[in-house]
Amino acid sequence: MPEIKNYTLNFGPQHPAAHGVLRLVLEMDGEVIERADPHIGLLHRGTEKLAETKPYNQNIGYMDRLDYVSMMCNEHGYVLAIEKLLKLEIPERAKYIRVMFDEITRVLNHLMWIGTHALDVGAMTMFLYAFREREDLMDLYEAVSGTRMHATYYRPGGVARDLPDSMPQYQEGRWRSKEEAARLNENRQGSLLDFTEDFTNRFPGYIDEYETLLTDNRIWKQRTVGIGVVSQERAFQLGFTGPMLRGSGVEWDLRKKQPYEVYDRMDFDIPVGTNGDCYDRYLVRIEEMRQSNRIIKQCITWLKNNPGIVLSENHKVAAPRREMAKADMEGLIHHFKLFTEGYTVPEGEVYTAIEHPKGEFGVYLISDGANKPYRLKVRAPGFAHLSSMNEMATGHMLSDVVAIIGTQDIVFGEIDR
Repeated sequence: MPEIKNYTLNFGPQHPAAHGVLRLVLEMDGEVIERADPHIGLLHRGTEKLAETKPYNQNIGYMDRLDYVSMMCNEHGYVLAIEKLLKLEIPERAKYIRVMFDEITRVLNHLMWIGTHALDVGAMTMFLYAFREREDLMDLYEAVSGTRMHATYYRPGGVARDLPDSMPQYQEGRWRSKEEAARLNENRQGSLLDFTEDFTNRFPGYIDEYETLLTDNRIWKQRTVGIGVVSQERAFQLGFTGPMLRGSGVEWDLRKKQPYEVYDRMDFDIPVGTNGDCYDRYLVRIEEMRQSNRIIKQCITWLKNNPGIVLSENHKVAAPRREMAKADMEGLIHHFKLFTEGYTVPEGEVYTAIEHPKGEFGVYLISDGANKPYRLKVRAPGFAHLSSMNEMATGHMLSDVVAIIGTQDIVFGEIDR
């Protein structure tokens, strides 16, 4: 009896390299992929529909949970849409804080990406290195918002609160000696900006460590060079954005081409690949981390020299300060109205897009003049990237699927929504 070579294989949703709940149905010829069919929807939480039932401010928390590796960037797209409809001007300091945290978030996202991508391909050390740096950045999130991940820090009209003057300290305890705690607290003696500055001074050295481990590594290059090649023209047709598009040689970055907040005042470069394979996309993201570091440094310099308010003084939209709400009747009324029924947004529809770590994150918002959105549509960058899975994987081996999922930097929160 002849041997049957073609078979269909389920990759995921329990597979550790499927990054969440991706179910890939692979049609194999031996070990070569003939067709890759991504089945999605296993993490669907109905975010867009839920948003229609809540006042505008209460939806910010839903945005955090879309791409749960780039929390504040998701908030940014949503908050910009509301501000555009309200024609709301936000304080200068809030713009700089937003840009700084957008870039911190970009670094967080790329660290997560490089850690998991390398781990999937078989490099364990990278994962541990990347998470060592993520810990410091998570502390920044925690210092401004009180939580390590879902910050709900950006608000229509600015940001929730100003940057703190002190950083949380490590305590000595059962697992940590006094000397160890003192060593860990060395760079936490100043304000949040001092700690961030200390991080930006250390970070280029860390990126060099990653490059030492991967860039000229023979195994890494064998697993990524020439894998998942997408031409410049095809990248346009597939709706690629972000590092996926730039890896194919297209110099397109919303921070330069359609500047928002204060990106037009920032000095940074756009890294662009040449071959459009996994290795080029890796190099693009590595360089993006270096450029983000530059932007964060510029923001720190400005923020240190320019104190000011960080939330709009329009109390119909932005919550009054606590002392005002407690001492002043009008402040109390504003506070009560804002947190019970919210504010109404003028009728109209608006689309805002930001350069999210994964690509173009767009929010299309329709308002019918009520205190909650009539319709909210999120344009998730990962959705378009995942749809190219079949094209990128066909003709490659089974083990290359893992590298391709890694290079697409897929997070399911935003794809299934």
